[in-house]
Amino acid sequence: MSGYRDSELTHDAFLGGQLHLFQPRHGYRAGVDAVLLAACVQAEAGQSVLELGCGVGAAILCLNARIPGLALTGVEVLPQNAALARRNGGAALEVVTADLADMPLHVRQRQFDHVLANPPYFDRAASVSSDDPTREAAHGEHTPLHKWVKIAGKRLAPKGRAYFIHRAERLPDLIRALPADLGSVEVLPLAPRKGRRAELIILRARKNGRAAFRLLNTFVMHQGAAHGEDGDAYVPALRAVLRDGAALEF
Repeated sequence: MSGYRDSELTHDAFLGGQLHLFQPRHGYRAGVDAVLLAACVQAEAGQSVLELGCGVGAAILCLNARIPGLALTGVEVLPQNAALARRNGGAALEVVTADLADMPLHVRQRQFDHVLANPPYFDRAASVSSDDPTREAAHGEHTPLHKWVKIAGKRLAPKGRAYFIHRAERLPDLIRALPADLGSVEVLPLAPRKGRRAELIILRARKNGRAAFRLLNTFVMHQGAAHGEDGDAYVPALRAVLRDGAALEF
């Protein structure tokens, strides 16, 4: 598939207008998951960050908006999305067009302070694929989850941190996939509303970390027991993340 024409794109505001991204009008479009993933990264200016499967650059560029001065690298398998990530990130973002399981040597020889990933949620051995290539690349698990985790661990510098956002039911798979040198594991469950089960989780782990496993209290994303007529009704902490570019502290 060739690159997009401008008529096939939208130019969308993130973080209350602090960041604007070109993304396809149809197919997979970045949303709350990418912003949440970026918000949980505990980085400092001057550190290096790698995103596996960066898409159009939403997560890593949201992180850059909150913490300027990072050295950013994104790996994306779809050439049309990689091209958009380059357009969105400009000089701030190095984009490598490659399958994460077959990255070029100049990436495989480097170590990063932080590695983040939003792996595809659905195992295509047990689900139906999408006809849209961008949606399928984002949602369909063609590279097994355990490889995402293993590759993230390999690219981490000592004491570096890995971050994943995924479906809650895949948490056992994520934990099983963690290599022996990824420890200090923390898991934040994300539930849509009070009284509802968690649908997503964020997992954070540290290279050579030795702290005990931590399962944190569930983070409730919306106010009220049911969807109302007043828009998204995000809880204040999440509104600050989505609208103001605040960190998601845990």
